[in-house]
Amino acid sequence: MTNLTCDVAIIGAGTAGLAAERSARRNGAKTLLIDTGFGGTTCASVGCMPSKLLIAAGNAAHAVKQAATFGVEASGKLDGAAVMARVRKERDAFVAGVENSIAGLPDDVKVDARAKFAGATILSLDDGRKVHAKSVVIATGSSPDVPNMFDAVRDRVLTNETIFDLPTLPGSIGVIGAGPLGLELAQALARLEVETMVFDMGDTIAALKDPHVAEALQTILARELPILLGVELTAEPDGDCVMVSWTGSATGKKRFDYLLVATGRPPQIEGLGLETTSLDLDEHGMPDYDRDTMQCGTAPIFFAGDADHDRPVLHEASAEGTIAGRNAASYPEILPGKRMVPFSIMFTHPNVAVIGKVAQDGDTDSVIGAASYDDQGRAKVEACNAGLVRFYADRRDGRLTGATMAGPAVEHSAHLIAWAIQSGWTATEVLDLPFYHPTFEEGMKPALRSICAEVHAPTPRDRDDGFTPGT
Repeated sequence: MTNLTCDVAIIGAGTAGLAAERSARRNGAKTLLIDTGFGGTTCASVGCMPSKLLIAAGNAAHAVKQAATFGVEASGKLDGAAVMARVRKERDAFVAGVENSIAGLPDDVKVDARAKFAGATILSLDDGRKVHAKSVVIATGSSPDVPNMFDAVRDRVLTNETIFDLPTLPGSIGVIGAGPLGLELAQALARLEVETMVFDMGDTIAALKDPHVAEALQTILARELPILLGVELTAEPDGDCVMVSWTGSATGKKRFDYLLVATGRPPQIEGLGLETTSLDLDEHGMPDYDRDTMQCGTAPIFFAGDADHDRPVLHEASAEGTIAGRNAASYPEILPGKRMVPFSIMFTHPNVAVIGKVAQDGDTDSVIGAASYDDQGRAKVEACNAGLVRFYADRRDGRLTGATMAGPAVEHSAHLIAWAIQSGWTATEVLDLPFYHPTFEEGMKPALRSICAEVHAPTPRDRDDGFTPGT
């Protein structure tokens, strides 16, 4: 077999890998993109898009159930098979779009194989060939973690990579993990009349670092489904089902048709041969890397996307791939890339967003402004008046540094705050912009006003509009 040579070899054809390949080739490098099967990105196939399709179905069912609140008589009949059929149909269309994009790559770029390092710039392929590169980008993504405690019931265990292929909705499901993925799918399933419970060994919901927003969110979500934190679990077969027992903050047992294990997605680096590269590896087998250049030490090796276990969201994967590809192409000349403010969204209802740096109570360098949506005007109109937002700002001048938000339509308003933080705006400058009435965005104003008052900053255009209640 003929060995291959290139300037930049990219391992993994997900969002980060595709961005890295484009970036490297745009910067004049001869590239090879190595992947097994080229089956589409995590987002399109098993992540962002199919989960949002299931959430959309859950929201439609929930709207029917809540119609009486508005004086509208409505009834709905759930067809679980039809729900899952639409999820797969639309998911497959998203995947096909990614596959079409991959198909547009030059034929001599794509290498359908599994790669592992045989040295810092030498890759061994599972077809017997070797790749000799000047530099390498690792974009292998992540995969679900199913703890050994579920070995006895693995035939009834689902992950985000298998749940969307169920032929119909199950009757009951236990969700293991109260992180963003677990909560999104749990609420969607509960709204689709699947008997659902969420369990987590930890004491934090949605991985939130702000305890006030976490407490508010748990109270809201618990109106729709049980969420048990701080529990130890055992699972054992029970006929065609699973019997789950728990102790700790609560004690009990329950039989489920399936378990959805959402306990994390560690990076896919096992078997990658990083020990052959002379990189210093930590106890998890991960090398240290620079988050501004994506370079591992001074080596011609770069990380991008979920493989680096840093910011596992699509826009960051694309940005990291672009930075890694450019620097891999220009190695040994390395330039830092401009990183975006950290920003993540959870698509439960209410939506949750975490932006920038989270400040804690008692942080003497920060001021914190809070606003509740319990009495917010537009939220009351829409019968979704529940939530809490907390903004963090520099005590010296009121410049916004972060936010934790749980409230109606936060997936939209959080973008405005993320842009403000990245632009270096103060709370005063945000309040000096137009807020239309009545909108959900108005609900952020009390938090911004509070910051201005504490840092003694002016609010020149934030005049009293005579309608303080409900804004």
